[in-house]
Amino acid sequence: MTPAVTPALTLSLARTVIDATLAAARQAGFKPMGVVVVDAAAQVLASAREDGASALRLDIALGKAGAAIGMGVNSRALATRAKDMPAFFGTIATCAQHAFIPQTGAVLITDAAGTVIGAAGASGGTG
Repeated sequence: MTPAVTPALTLSLARTVIDATLAAARQAGFKPMGVVVVDAAAQVLASAREDGASALRLDIALGKAGAAIGMGVNSRALATRAKDMPAFFGTIATCAQHAFIPQTGAVLITDAAGTVIGAAGASGGTG
């Protein structure tokens, strides 16, 4: 029996996610943004920083995406959990092998079967 193969998050799809995110941000009137798309191992596939976005936007977006991947949930849930367990989440942020920022601004990307194949993190819209 051949094992099922989970489709990988492609560069093309990552760019589509970034373009859609930035278009939605412009429509909503948000401040200039940084957006990062990572794969299931929290490795960067693509990123973009809009003109006028501050210097740390991509770093923050990467940390949000890394936190979502690392904990397996969208960052809105992580932000709530972090408020209840600040020492635990602070420890993770300190010892994680990749950037880890448990704040709102990242969503998991799943395939049709619901398997997590990546995450997108954004920063700058309201901050």
